[in-house]
Amino acid sequence: MQILTQLVFSGIALGMIYAVIAFGYQLTFATSDTLNFGQGDALMLGALVGLTLVGLGVNYWLMIPIVCLFGAAQGAVVERIGVRPAIKIKSEFGWIMSTIALGIIFKNVAENIWGRDDLKFPSPLPESPMKFLGANVLPMELLVVFGALAMMLAVEFFNRKTIYGKAVVATFNDRDAAKLMGINTSLVITFSYALSSLTAAFAGVLIAPLTLTGATMGAVLGLKAFAVAIIGGLTSGMGIVVGGLILGIAETTTGFYLSTGYKDVPGLVLLLIVLALKPAGLFGKTAIKKV
Repeated sequence: MQILTQLVFSGIALGMIYAVIAFGYQLTFATSDTLNFGQGDALMLGALVGLTLVGLGVNYWLMIPIVCLFGAAQGAVVERIGVRPAIKIKSEFGWIMSTIALGIIFKNVAENIWGRDDLKFPSPLPESPMKFLGANVLPMELLVVFGALAMMLAVEFFNRKTIYGKAVVATFNDRDAAKLMGINTSLVITFSYALSSLTAAFAGVLIAPLTLTGATMGAVLGLKAFAVAIIGGLTSGMGIVVGGLILGIAETTTGFYLSTGYKDVPGLVLLLIVLALKPAGLFGKTAIKKV
């Protein structure tokens, strides 16, 4: 029972990282019906830029807002170069290839700047575990959970309580109607991409002290976060969190009780089942379009 508790706690921390990255997918899908398939690379760049800043003597807590600003700028560039042209010509697949291509470019740039070897990110918190319900919990794992929740709640508060957030919600509900009401929907879409990459960069500096940091760290995390977004539902914030927790706990328990070679299987199996039975996701809503 103690081992199971340990695995659940580790799975929750991992699942919240998946959730905050998947939350970025939801942000762009809500405003433009597009996805940034370079989300994992935004996380990777955030972690590497954060590592560089810490190496230059910048305090970890001061580094976080700087990395978030960098992530927002990177997301805006992706939207401007890769997504907006495809939206203008109403290309259904142009933005897919563009975001994938930009992700590959960012990865190659990172390899040339930071090298291909994985690097150790110093932890801002003590690395000795704490006892909780008989299990060992790292202070950094607690920071990951509460930091991810705080980021998602802050975005939800922004969308519900601020005038700019309401413009995002209006664009999500009906882009054409929002444009007729005077909302600059192109700017809203750019903002959603900036916010999406900001959350990914933030996730990068959260998870970096728990794992090795390198140019390849974002590929697998981005793919699994996409699976979380599909499982939970791209239109549901609650679904994103639940999907992340399900996948995180499934991975840690499978890796221990079966084999680490099978830890990716449960999430993929669940993804296939959800796509077959409920394509909109466990908490997602099927959109009805009038033609």
